Parts: sequence; structure tokens; C-alpha cells
Amino acid sequence: MAPKGCAGPPPLPPARACVWPGKVLAMGALAVFWVLSLLTYGYLSWGQGLKEEEEGALRAQAGGEGPEPHNPATSQPHIIFILADDQGFRDVGYHGSEIKTPTLDKLAAEGVKLENYYVQPICTPSRSQFITGKYQIHTGLQHSIIRPTQPNCLPLDNATLPQKLKEVGYSTHMVGKWHLGFYRKECMPTRRGFDSFFGSLLGSGDYYTHYKCDSPGVCGYDLYENDHAAWDYDNGLYSTQMYTQRVQQILASHNPAKPIFLYIAYQAVHSPLQAPGRYLEHYRSIININRRRYAAMLSCLDEAIHNVTLALKAYGFYNNSIIIYSSDNGGQPMAGGSNWPLRGSKGTYWEGGIRAVGFVHSPLLKNKGTVCKELVHITDWYPTLISLAEGQIDEDIQLDGYDVWETISEGLRSPRVDILHNIDPMYTKAKNGSWAAGYGIWNTAIQSAIRVQHWKLLTGNPGYGDWVPPQSFSNLGPNRWHNERITLSTGKSLWLFNITADPYERVDLSSRYPGIVKKLLRRLSQFNKTAVPVRYPAKDPRSNPRLNGGVWGPWYKEDKKRKANKNKAGRKKSKAKKEKGPKARSSFPSCLAGVPRG
Repeated sequence: MAPKGCAGPPPLPPARACVWPGKVLAMGALAVFWVLSLLTYGYLSWGQGLKEEEEGALRAQAGGEGPEPHNPATSQPHIIFILADDQGFRDVGYHGSEIKTPTLDKLAAEGVKLENYYVQPICTPSRSQFITGKYQIHTGLQHSIIRPTQPNCLPLDNATLPQKLKEVGYSTHMVGKWHLGFYRKECMPTRRGFDSFFGSLLGSGDYYTHYKCDSPGVCGYDLYENDHAAWDYDNGLYSTQMYTQRVQQILASHNPAKPIFLYIAYQAVHSPLQAPGRYLEHYRSIININRRRYAAMLSCLDEAIHNVTLALKAYGFYNNSIIIYSSDNGGQPMAGGSNWPLRGSKGTYWEGGIRAVGFVHSPLLKNKGTVCKELVHITDWYPTLISLAEGQIDEDIQLDGYDVWETISEGLRSPRVDILHNIDPMYTKAKNGSWAAGYGIWNTAIQSAIRVQHWKLLTGNPGYGDWVPPQSFSNLGPNRWHNERITLSTGKSLWLFNITADPYERVDLSSRYPGIVKKLLRRLSQFNKTAVPVRYPAKDPRSNPRLNGGVWGPWYKEDKKRKANKNKAGRKKSKAKKEKGPKARSSFPSCLAGVPRG
């Protein structure tokens, strides 16, 4: 049954569920007052400031013992990273959207807006880069996403962000979408550094039933609490509401004198397009049904983030917190998203697929209410947050991210001058690509994209490069008559743009500046020499939820005899390494196969 609202009052946390009888009446009155105030004024009134009675009501619900939000007892900041799913570049109020996002607008206006901020064009790669600080070519996740039926996950030899934060005393919690693999127990979030996990393992699913079908007959339940299916929470709750309530519970039961890392990876606004009915009422004027549902989902998400921020204030975390907001990739116009005026969409290496909505909100910022136009990438959060947490990064770990806190907080120049958007040797090769088109430096049939200072180079097939203006949405979907369509069958396999001067990628400069093209192709070639083999195994029939109690979850069990042989081979290999020196090997197909190293 669909809930009436998105993120209502949190349930009582178990640790504080018991109160003195004398407090019950007062608590009830406060709780009722808070709910009525939200229903009467709506979350849109938050733009006028958080009300003290709302914070007091939250503390009262926690047993009246919630700490006042004053000076922190720890020098390490509380870190709250909020990741939206498939939110388009235009789909936030301060980028001109017709969708109302007062919470995001206010948080961004009082913080630092990141207007030259990049992620990856699809889910798994962005999440892997955030949690490891490494490009896809250095984790083997260059191609596509991790599928539910694949024996694949984020490589276990990568130290994750929560693991590094735990080393310096952080309590680490994840709520929401994982999508970094789960075929083995060792791949689960709680084995990768999180003290607790509540959410989904897959890339998408029903917002109410939490079921997901990967193909006909391959369907299962996908809601977890730590390492087990969360059947007790199968109450038809909309996931945005459910995840917000869990965040409120965590904050209510945690001591703000101790640092906490909260990774909140909302399912919204990824398809399927589902939203509580009352949010749809606000967007009757939007003719396109997908756009209308998408707008309702985003409004619900905005309200949920309001309630998370309210809880941070009520429970004493806010003054010592850093709130980071990011989308994981661009929007998909066919599923209601909009990246206008950027070119392209989710799944492409045009700006619309990789340039994201992002901002930082924190009382700890030195320059609040500013716009950062310096180059920032999703890999940069790893070293930045570890440094803020007073942690250490091992010298022998080769990161692709940079510490950009001074850039964001103080307006200094970014240490980042380039971004490898990706090199995907498995993607469908461009028919017209060749070594000749790449000046003998690079095979332009290979899908790749790189940014160096103002310049961006794309090779191969970067994905459909349409511009989809907002007015093109009709009741049948984006109206192709109003789109500016670009066909890729014109013989091109290489493009060059000055993104600073031409952020909409309308003027290809590749023929005008061959020297710049060669420079960027050489940089691509250098990156390619450091790439590890692609990890993209075939699907495993053992993954079918029917064989695992109707639940998506770890299924891989290594044969004991095979494991013994593997261990024996490993010992021989280790001995050979000592005698002959290091040599990289892998059972996965090489990402350099068929790609000369010159």
C-alpha cells in the first residue's frame, strides 16, 4: 500500500524507545504538533529556516535525551554523503528546472555549488570511483555495470573509503543502493567497511515491494539489513521514505561526540517511475507522464533530504558536519530526466551523461554561498574526506583522486588538471574508427573520453548526442521533431571541444587543432598502459533467487577441491615471483587485447 507521504516522523529507535510515564503526554503533544506543522505548512516552508519546535519534537521522540546542537566534542567532522540516482543536470531548482527543490536550492545556496563537477555516465562506475578514489581502468570496471547474475564485485584488494574512516575511529553506516556486487559474502557492504547496511544490492527495483526481475523467471527480493534479507521491513513503504527513517534512527542513537560517516545512496530518481500520489498533484501541468512522475519522485527526495538535515540539527551533528550532495550520472530523457542545455544523456560520454549536480554544505566551509568552477571529479572525495577525517593514505596506493577541500572551502585552484572519463575496450567499436584517424597514436574505434584543462576529446562511439530541450516533452515522450539530432554515421570517430568556451559541445574543433588532438591522444595512450584487465564475466545460473530462498544475495561457493588447487597454485606463483620478479596475471580477458600499446 502506498504511503501518504514521503518522509514522515521517524519510528522510535530501539535504544531509546523506553521513556518515563510522565513524559509520554508531553512527547505525544510535541510529536502531534510537529506532524501538524508539516502538514499545514509543508516542507516548502523550510526555506524560511528550520523551526525550533520541529527539532525539539525529534529530540522528544528520542526520549527527551537528544543533545542540543552546540560545540562538537570531536575535531573530526561528521561526513554525510548523499548520492541521488539518475538526476539530470537541469533537474534542480537552481539550474532552472520547473521541478521544485527548495531543500537542495537552500543547502546549495548556503554552501558551495560545484559547477564543473564530473561523475561517470552509469551507476556502478560512479559508485566504485567514489568508494575507492580510482578510475575504472584501475579496478577492472571499465565496461558497463555489475549485473545481478554476474560473479563480479568491486575488487577485494581495494581499500574502501569506509574502511579508511574506520581506522581513525569513525562509525560507518550505509543506507540505500549498493550496486557494487554481492556474489560472494566478502563483497557485501558490511565486509567492505560499513558497520551497518540497510538497502538494496542491485541497481534498481520496485520502490514499494523491493522486488527485481533481471529477466523472465529470474526475480527476487532485494532489501537487506546488514547481511540478511530484511523481510520484516516488507510493509509496502516507499524506499525514499524508508531510507530516510533509517537515517533518522541512526542519528538518534549515535553519540555526536564521536565521528560518523553516513553514505545515503537513494534509489530515486531511477526508474521504475513510482511516487506517492500526493506529490503528483503538484505537477498536473506537466503533460508528459514520465516527466510528471519523475518530478514527483524528485520532490519527494527533496523533502527527504530536508528531514535528514532536520535530524542532523536536532541530534547535535549539524555544526560539525559536512554534507555532500551528488548525482551518480546524467538524466535519461526517456525516463523523465533532463540535462538541457547539455548534450547527451545517461550512458553517454557527452556532458549530459557525466556532468553532475553537486554541492557541499557545511558550517565548516570558509567561503559559504559561493560557486566553484574548478575541475572536481567523483574520485576526489576519497582523499578529500580521508584528509578531513585526519586519516592516512598509504603511500604505495596509486589514487586517481585529489584532495580538493581547499579548492571547495577557500576558493583555491584545483590540483586536478585532467580527468580520464574512461577507456572501454569492450564497447561496440566505431565502424569508422581507425589508427589512421588517431594519427597512429590511438585507435579511434575504441570508446574513450578524456578532459585536459579546457579540452575534451572523445573517440569511438560516445553514445547518442542529442540535445533535448524541456519543451520537447509531449504526452508521448520526448518529441523527436523538436530535438536537435546528430547522426553518428557520418564517418566521425573523434571529436574535440573547448568545454570552458563551449560547454554544450556544439563546435567540434578536432580538424582545427590537430596538435591538441595529438596531445590528448598521447595522454590517453599513457593512461591505457596503466589499465588492468576488464572484469565482466558471463552470468552464473546459480545466481537465480529461486535457488536462494527467493532473495537476491551471495550465491557463489567455491569448490573445496578447486580452492585447494588454487591455494597450491598460489603458493607456487608466490615462490616463482620471488625468483623471477613481479608479473601481472589475470583470469579475465585483457582490456588491452587488440589495442597496441604504442
